[in-house]
Amino acid sequence: MLLKAALSMDRGMSRWVGAFLLSCWLVFRTAFCVEGLHRDAKVRGVNLGGWLVIEGWIKPSLFDGIPNGDMLDGTQVQLKSVNLQKYVCAENGGGTTVSVNRDAASMWETFTLWRVSEFTFQFRSSSGQFLTCEGEGCSVFATAKTPSATETFYIERNDSKIHIKLSTGAYLQATTANQLTANYPGEPGWDDDNAATFLMTIVANNLHGDYQLANGYGHSKAKEVLQKHRSTFITIEDFSFLYRHRINTVRIPVGWWIAFDHNPPAPFIEGSLEALDNAFTWATSYNIKCIIDLHAAPGSQNGMEHSASRDGTTGWPTSPDYISKTLDVIDFLAKRYAKHPALLGIELLNEPSAASVPLDILVSYYRQGYEVVRKYSSSAYVIMCQRIGNADPLELYQANIGSHNIVVDLHYYNLFDTFFVNMSSVDNIQFIYQSREAQLKALNGSNGPLVFIGEWVNEWNVTSGSQAEYQDFGKAQLEVYNAASFGWAYWTLKNDRQHWDFEWNIRNNYLQLGKTHDPPVALEQFTEHAGLHSLRGSKYVTFAYAGESPGRQFASQLVILASAVACLFLHNSL
Repeated sequence: MLLKAALSMDRGMSRWVGAFLLSCWLVFRTAFCVEGLHRDAKVRGVNLGGWLVIEGWIKPSLFDGIPNGDMLDGTQVQLKSVNLQKYVCAENGGGTTVSVNRDAASMWETFTLWRVSEFTFQFRSSSGQFLTCEGEGCSVFATAKTPSATETFYIERNDSKIHIKLSTGAYLQATTANQLTANYPGEPGWDDDNAATFLMTIVANNLHGDYQLANGYGHSKAKEVLQKHRSTFITIEDFSFLYRHRINTVRIPVGWWIAFDHNPPAPFIEGSLEALDNAFTWATSYNIKCIIDLHAAPGSQNGMEHSASRDGTTGWPTSPDYISKTLDVIDFLAKRYAKHPALLGIELLNEPSAASVPLDILVSYYRQGYEVVRKYSSSAYVIMCQRIGNADPLELYQANIGSHNIVVDLHYYNLFDTFFVNMSSVDNIQFIYQSREAQLKALNGSNGPLVFIGEWVNEWNVTSGSQAEYQDFGKAQLEVYNAASFGWAYWTLKNDRQHWDFEWNIRNNYLQLGKTHDPPVALEQFTEHAGLHSLRGSKYVTFAYAGESPGRQFASQLVILASAVACLFLHNSL
């Protein structure tokens, strides 16, 4: 009798132990679970940068065939009269007269090009006004708010020397009175005592995006270049590579013109929508999820090439029409892909500038964008990117943008800031463990959206870093970013710069992914050993409240699991 009682107690204790272990496994397994991912708790992703939104630094050869390729939209130039040895100046930066009277060049003497064709351009002053000339014999002013025929000039070029003329054929000259007028007699030569000859210095030629490529080549040639690029840069073989290396998500940057793909506004080129459709098809074949990232908004949200800015200005936050059109783009994307099995989420806007985009305008847009997505999907994640520059990610946690499946995207680079310039390899790694890890812990523990490291790279400012140092740097980032409650995505899959290229890093063993996510355990196998046969309703069990804070997820799951375990114990004890 005593032996039977002892055995009964032992079986009862084993059930308690089994129930406890199962509870712990389920709670910690699902505390940061991302709904919709196949066999993985969180996003383990790669960006498909430089594919459907062009960034010239990723693949510079795309721009090789553009005539006058150093005079693209957004190029900044300074003009110096070879006769007077004085610089052309828009007085007060624009809005008034133009003089040729400066010994040195600064902002007022710097003009931004708007390219019309290979040989015709418009000149924008530092304050935003365009150079204008009413006709032959007239002086040039910097007063036009928008460019048209009277703001368009034809450039004749002889290396760094240029002549500037009107459509009527009249040449501009620097007069002895230090004025810029359209009254040079006849056709000028290239000698240094010629009043119509100017020395052009290219100060910056930094923008190489979709606008520069399309407007530089012209529609016909640009279409040919982009069709080839879109069909070869990313293919189904790349998805096979990602699958083999246990990548479960791709973040796909797109431009706003994708919503008008049948006839996009000039100069943008059609075809990106078909490529995005292909990506979704390939992703489905390999159980990979897709995040659609609106990388370029109308008017540009940050003035950079990857937002398709024409000239480096940020027009998006200043125009209600631009914001309304952006919401239309989100509507188009959500409606088209909401029911697609590969869709994981939609990122409403990439890298809005903290210097140019006020928080109230951004939050208002994010709230409206959230509602647009929710019209078509109750489960797709709505992702909001932190402002780049001097901004605290907590500002989005406190904004109360949506009720569920909300994610904040942070971009972590040990680059682009003087703070990182002189750091050693050890300094960089310590920064990851000390600063990045602390911030992630604070955000993970806050009562708000999930955290996504949507861009990071295994590159730094360290010169001549060894393979072992790169491996250690990558390991540190993976260890820390794996703690992000939504996950991470590497920037980018392919890049002419090796350490930015995910495929190169993996193939050359500079980035060691290792095994960061264990595959799900078959519940039948676990419960068989634990004696909890009643949990066999499905192969895998997950409890997730994605979009809530991790702390709230944990508490909710613990209550449910404690109740379930108590019921199971009582059931098996009877």
